[in-house]
This record gives sequence, structure tokens and C-alpha cells, in this order.
Amino acid sequence: MSEKTRRARALSAGAGVAIAALALAGCTTTSTPDSGSSEGGTITIATTNAFTSFNGDTPEANLDTNGMVGYLTGVSGGLGLGGFQRLDKDFSVLNNTDFGTYETVSEDPLTVKYTINEGLTWSDGEPINADDMLVNWAINSGYFDDAELDPATGEVTNGGTQYFSLAGSTAGLDTTAFPEIGDDNMSMTLVYSQPFVDYELVNPIGKPAHVLAEKAGVSEEEFVELLKTLPEGNPAAPVPANETLKAAADFWNTGYDVTAMPTDESLLVASGPFIVTDFVPEQSITLGKNENYKGEMSPAYDQLIIRFIGDANAQVTALQNGEVQAIQPQPSADTLTALENANATVHAGNQLAYDHVDLTFGGVFADANVREAFLKTIPRQQILESIVTPVNPDAEVLNSQIFLPTDGDQYTTAVAASGYDQFTEPDIEGARALLNGATPTVRILYNTNNPNRVDSFRAIQQSAQQAGFTIEDAGSPDWSSLLGSGSYDASIFGWVSPGAGNAALPQIFKSGGGGNYNNYSNSTVDTLVDESQVTVDADALADIKVQIDTATAQDFYGLPLFQSPGLFADNGSIQGVDYFGGQTGIVWNAQEWTLAG
Repeated sequence: MSEKTRRARALSAGAGVAIAALALAGCTTTSTPDSGSSEGGTITIATTNAFTSFNGDTPEANLDTNGMVGYLTGVSGGLGLGGFQRLDKDFSVLNNTDFGTYETVSEDPLTVKYTINEGLTWSDGEPINADDMLVNWAINSGYFDDAELDPATGEVTNGGTQYFSLAGSTAGLDTTAFPEIGDDNMSMTLVYSQPFVDYELVNPIGKPAHVLAEKAGVSEEEFVELLKTLPEGNPAAPVPANETLKAAADFWNTGYDVTAMPTDESLLVASGPFIVTDFVPEQSITLGKNENYKGEMSPAYDQLIIRFIGDANAQVTALQNGEVQAIQPQPSADTLTALENANATVHAGNQLAYDHVDLTFGGVFADANVREAFLKTIPRQQILESIVTPVNPDAEVLNSQIFLPTDGDQYTTAVAASGYDQFTEPDIEGARALLNGATPTVRILYNTNNPNRVDSFRAIQQSAQQAGFTIEDAGSPDWSSLLGSGSYDASIFGWVSPGAGNAALPQIFKSGGGGNYNNYSNSTVDTLVDESQVTVDADALADIKVQIDTATAQDFYGLPLFQSPGLFADNGSIQGVDYFGGQTGIVWNAQEWTLAG
């Protein structure tokens, strides 16, 4: 929902949605590919957002650029190039059989076995085996957690421990028993106590077990033995946190966040075909070939430089000047015109992403009448026409928090049920009537480096003031780190989906969810979200989603604004760039690119 992005099973806000944050434009060293050669050399591209963390699976680091790097290096905890699966252009699942295989052993109970191929190693030469799968299962299942969380705030209320802070959700894996590990330590079998709608998207490979063990002060063998002997967490009877597991979790939660190229090379350990070799904050990150990678996706070129250029015009200029060979700018009519003038090859389409306004439950918006009044002031049609229509004349105001117009009949059904379409144009008089003379102050958070978000804020500010609201500008270039901080009342940002799965539902809409930054809590929705994760019938699942969508509208949760257009472009010096509307953006097939010889 740049957009912020999370595991393949989550939205990136960054899942079901990625959040788009514009990075500061900066200069970096540029490289010129070997003339006339299609082998070796360097490819340089530009994206909007800056890189901030080698672990994009936490709520604070759930940004699309972090997810791109995790995807290429194979340590994102989601679908990628260094685990069991990735997504094709049409969002179908591609199995990475050069890494391993997985099979459904039984459907009742649901039992899935993962087997890693023999002889694979991490980039530092350490073997990849079931230890790594077990550790990542522990991270993503919440098996050892014994914390009870406040349904509204997500805060621990019983003195227990929540070890790993996930941007996504433990839904699905939290129903699995402790895994069965194969005698050769190369396989892991998961047994679910309930059906799990997204079980085929579970990739039990993320951060290396030996690195987390080292950060916890123990050997890999000792760390794995701890997991095998530590009791399952019980929120009804919390116990003091295990110091070793807590140390590993604390490092996983924050230790991968960086503001400079790390001197600790263990942060760079990769399983995929790429490995990070350099990082210049606010400017660029460089990936080279992982020499220990044994799969079929090693690139033909030597290194990939990703530059962070927040300004779309600056991206086009860099492309035209040959400083970069491909770009993923924020789409606009001006950008398209500039690309046409630059004779660039344009790859455009819809993103599985949407911009939205969320209201924080509590404070000024504790009163449903005030929430409804504020939503009545949002000029959604005006925002659409200023931002999206120039790029996509057929675009319409978005009227669902879950479905997109490209979902066809499901979207139409959801709109008819929810009533979000009643908020297309402002109703200032209706808002004034609900306020009944009150003049509430609303602080709005948005990305001040993103022209589209600035335009949305100004349009909302101007309209809401007419109804009696006092609007305070809480915009910040560091907006993503402020989400959920309580320093604002409404937020404008975007979610981008990985393109498959249903993990966005617990991530965003469940009480205490990893992406539930506005403290939304509805017990009926919580029940529906839980049902969505165990419902495998497509029609029944769609109906549950419609019910969740309708409930958010009735609660005046906020308003969806528009489905985001997507845009890539290249200057003809590389081959293989192809449009993809999911979280990983332009780098989704970077392993297949070649330099034009």
C-alpha cells in the first residue's frame, strides 16, 4: 500500500497494501555498462523511496524499497527469489524448485511438508536447513508469545511477552502444532488444526537461524534446542520472558534497521541470487551476485544499483541522461509527457494499491458523528481528477477498503453493500449539521515529500474548514515512522498488495493488527477476520470480505480514495523490464534482465 510493503502474505504500506513514501532525491555514483556486451556490467535503476532496513517485515520498516531488497536477497520472510515461491506476472505462484519443494501431505488435518534441496548455503557459506525453517516458523506463528493484547491499542495487558513484532499477522501459522523436523534436518512438516486459506503462500525461510542465534549469544544448535524444549506460550498463565529468545527477537525487531552501510556483515547474509554490497543513505543501495547461490536465477549482469530519487521529473532526467537505465516514478500526466519527450519505453498498468484516509479511533474521532462529519467533507472526486484522471481518464473514485475495480463483480457487490459511494462528493451542510456548532481540531499526517499526498491534504483541509473543522498540518517526511504514534488524528497514505493471499485482513482490520495504525476495534469484524483465514470456499470468503467492508463503512473507519496507477520506464539499454502491479514493483523479474548488447 512508495508504498509501504510487508511479507508476501501482508500488505506493504507499504497488503495487503504498500505505503508509498517518497525519498529525498540524491546523487550517487553512476556506472556505465560494458559497451556492446550482454554479459556482466551494471544496471542502475531509480525508485521513489529510500531504503531503511534489512528487515522489512516489522511495522516500522514495512516499506516497499525495503521489501524489494528483501525479495532479491531472499530474506524477506515472504515470497521471493531465495525461498520456496515467488509470483509470476499474473500473480500466480511459481515454485522455486531449485531451492526446495513443498507438498500437501494431508487435507484433514491440513498437513504440509517443506523440503530444502541438499547442498544449499547462505551467502556466508553456512548451510541452509530445517533450523532456518524452524526459527522462521517461530517468528511468524507467535507460538511462544504469552501476551494478552488490548484489543484497541495492541498493548500488552497481562505482563506477558510478545517476542517478534510483525507488520503482518500470525494468522494461520498460529494454528499449527510444533513442527516435525526430518531426521536429516532438511525437512519440516506443519500440521494445522484448522484449514488455512493462504497455506500455499507460506514460505518458511527468512532470516538465518545462525545469525539470530549469534545475536542471542548462543550457538545455532543451542538456539534450536531451546525452541524444541521451550513450552508454548499461554496468555492465561504468562511467565517471565526467556532471555535468549527475547534477545534474538529484539535484534530481529530493530537490529536490521540501518542508517549507514553496516560493518556487521551478518546483516547482509542472503539466500537469493543477490547480496547487498554497498549502501549510501538517502542515495542508493547496491546489490551484487551471491556467489554461493546455486539456483537458476543468478543474473547475467554483475550488479544492480537502486537509486532513491523522490522527484518523478528528476527520475526522468536521470533516465534521459543515462545515469539510470530504468525507473519507477510516481505516475502523472507530466511524467508521461516527459517520458514521451525522452523517447523512453513506458510500461504502465494498475497497481494492486490504493490511497486512503484513515481516522484514528479515540481523541477527536471517538465520537461517530464527528467521524461521519469529517468523511462528508473529503472531496474524493476532486482528488481523483487532480491526481489520477490525467494518467488514467477511466479511473473512478474507489469505494471499497478491500476490493479494487479490477476485481469486477466482487467490487460491484461490495460497493452496493457498503455504501462508500455515498461519500463521492462533499456534503458540507450535512457535516455542519452533525457537528452542531462544534469546531473540532483534526491533525492530519501525510508524506510532505509526496506531491500527490500534499495535494490530497490541501484539498481536504480546504473542504473540511468550510464545515467548521480546524485542520492542523501534521505532515512529515518521516510520516511512516509516525504511523500509530498517537501524534495525529487522520492519515493519508497508501497500501500496496503483494498480489496474492488474504493476510491484509488481520493485518489492517483486526484489533491490534500489525498494520492497524488507527486502533480500529470491532468485535464482529475480529470474528469475521478470523473466519476469513480458515475459509477456503471462494464464494464464502468473498462474502466475508464484503461484510468486513460494510462494517468499516458503518463505523466511519475512513475513506478509500483511488486505485493507484503504476508506471515503469526504461531507455532501451536493458532488456526484460515488464510491468508488474504488486509489491515488488519493477524488480519483480530483475534476475531476468540483460544489458542490450
